[in-house]
Amino acid sequence: MENFIADISAEYYNYVRQTLQMQNLRQAVNLSRERLRIVEARYQIGSLSRLDLQQARVDFNTDSSQLIQQYEVLHSSRIRLNEMMGTDNVEQQFMAADTTISFNPMLSKSELFDNMMKVNAVLLLTEKNKLLSELDLKTLQSQNYPYLRLNGGYGFTHFDYNKGSLNKQRNWGPSVGVTLGFDIFDGFNRSREQKNARIRISSRELLVERQKLMLQSDFANMWLAYQNNILLTNLEKESLENAQINYEIAMDRYKLGDLSGILLREAQVGLLQAEQRILTAQYNTKLYEISLLQISGKIVGG
Repeated sequence: MENFIADISAEYYNYVRQTLQMQNLRQAVNLSRERLRIVEARYQIGSLSRLDLQQARVDFNTDSSQLIQQYEVLHSSRIRLNEMMGTDNVEQQFMAADTTISFNPMLSKSELFDNMMKVNAVLLLTEKNKLLSELDLKTLQSQNYPYLRLNGGYGFTHFDYNKGSLNKQRNWGPSVGVTLGFDIFDGFNRSREQKNARIRISSRELLVERQKLMLQSDFANMWLAYQNNILLTNLEKESLENAQINYEIAMDRYKLGDLSGILLREAQVGLLQAEQRILTAQYNTKLYEISLLQISGKIVGG
């Protein structure tokens, strides 16, 4: 159940990511269209060369091509989501409830770690197997001590010693007996079995410790990646703001004829790349958040 929730959550936010990327590419096409309009007008009056016009057309077609490809990526993500949700029509259209990829930057490391160590199924199984091995050893060790057996019954007993009537005995009722015993020698079987049981305990203790170390390692890597991607997201927010300002300045200068088409294109590409980077950072942060909640058993309530 938890794996299913984690998988469908990851794909859902991938769909949100691809939807936002589609919006960015639409904006890129609009910007290229506006540039092409300006170039065509200036070409008509002879202020720009045919090379400028061709370059503007190439850039517009490049952005349009990327937009068409993004339609396919978004469509594939929607199909996967519909399939995972068991929708009859895998091509069914729907709108994501989220318009941004939001994540919780305030997860508690200690709380998640402690809960992971309590609920991890593999760790619980290895600890249970170790406990069973310890119980087996105690059972075998109990054979080292004297044993006491209590026997009981209820019935009728008839004894006829002679043919005379006075030598007859009849008993009717319960009978109780106690047996005290001790196994002196069994060919070293008990010693061998107990030795093997101790070996199994040691082996399963190692498995428990190994599983704990693996969990600690996985958790540490996930937590570090989660924290780094939060920092990266904040950094990319600043980069995006700078890229937007840079493009606006470049477009103003281009309209005044103070900037070449190549430099305007560089500013536009820089803006698109900044938008892609922040989406990637946000999505990766969300994936690590989902993984941390999953490994700690909090994916359902988280």
